[in-house]
Amino acid sequence: MTVQDIIEQKILTALTPSHLDVINESHMHNVPPGSESHFKLVIVSSAFENLPLVQRHQKVNAILAKELKDDIHALSMETRTAMEWKDSGGEIMASPLCHGGGKG
Repeated sequence: MTVQDIIEQKILTALTPSHLDVINESHMHNVPPGSESHFKLVIVSSAFENLPLVQRHQKVNAILAKELKDDIHALSMETRTAMEWKDSGGEIMASPLCHGGGKG
């Protein structure tokens, strides 16, 4: 099972999101082809209701603690409630280009 598959499975099980994108952004960084080290998550879940942003991220970090320790070098997240997702029109922020490790 790939790191991306593990992330998807763990988030689906723990947060039962109404929307989930697990985006492997490793190709945007100075890593070997096929790497799974840089990810962006877009999660819409009722589990985030009444939680500030930092607590939402802490919740996701706890779910992915093993992967963050062993596999993932960088993780960005957009954690939203259904109403926040609706209000945004489903727009997600563009990821910046890598400026380290010989790129940029």
